[in-house]
Amino acid sequence: MTIRTTPTRFDNPHSVGNKILRVLWQACYILLFRPSPSRLGGWRRWLLRRFGAKIGRAWIHPSVTIWAPWLLEIGSDVFIDRDVFLYDPFGITIGDRVIISFGTNLCSASHDYNDPSYTLIGGRITIHSDCWIAAEAFLSPGVTIGEGAVIGARAVVSKDVDPWSVVAGNPARFIRKRELRGA
Repeated sequence: MTIRTTPTRFDNPHSVGNKILRVLWQACYILLFRPSPSRLGGWRRWLLRRFGAKIGRAWIHPSVTIWAPWLLEIGSDVFIDRDVFLYDPFGITIGDRVIISFGTNLCSASHDYNDPSYTLIGGRITIHSDCWIAAEAFLSPGVTIGEGAVIGARAVVSKDVDPWSVVAGNPARFIRKRELRGA
């Protein structure tokens, strides 16, 4: 017996209000956020706050893609570099003094591949304070990055990362403890 997938039966779990807000956000993103000069970080923060984001002093490059600002929380002294993708249907929380390097993908949702209709599944991604997510890393749904952790370039993180750890690789593996000089 062959069981076939039925992606055409996919039920969008998002409310009509969510869909309308995403259309409005996309218009704002295309017309006002994306074309803004790099030096206008305050303008981009202001726009995101109008759409419900909770943001401290953060600098977000205009090429950053944000799926739903109302599900985004960002602390202070945060730097999010170019071409980062914040796919946050289940939410993303970023602490203080965090660097997210270029090309990184934070993906809080996926699909249940065991379900013939590919039900949407996921969980909030949490990055605690004093972390560095290096270039082109991928964070899976529901992961928590502990305080002070470093995620190596192009790492694929599918499990929680302990505080003050350095991880790298695909899948990400523990490399060493992070020890700050002069601390």
